[in-house]
Amino acid sequence: MAKISAAEVNKLRKATGAGMMDCKKALVEAEGDFDSAIEILRKKGQKVAAKRADRDSSEGAAIAVVNADANKGVVISLNCETDFVAKNDDFVALANDFAQLALNCTSKEELLAADYKGITVEEKL
Repeated sequence: MAKISAAEVNKLRKATGAGMMDCKKALVEAEGDFDSAIEILRKKGQKVAAKRADRDSSEGAAIAVVNADANKGVVISLNCETDFVAKNDDFVALANDFAQLALNCTSKEELLAADYKGITVEEKL
């Protein structure tokens, strides 16, 4: 088993937003390999998301933006389960980032396939 330092766990946590124990477990499972640990966390996140798919997402952020020429606009509604998440600055920033990306897309499918910090929007969701 690889020796995992608190600094490595913290680095993974900052990169992924996952919990400390999840990051530590992923690093242990990946034998200290940072990229493998990210993939492990991504797969775990997909499983958790699948379990939550039937839950009601009645909170969230609705963002409307227009381009510089004011001839194209989009409205994005990014939903979540709790008002605590909806009020979080990172969540609102994510909704704003998606809205800016959407300005350059012509369909929902194109937005979902768009690159967002090295992954697709769909993967981030």
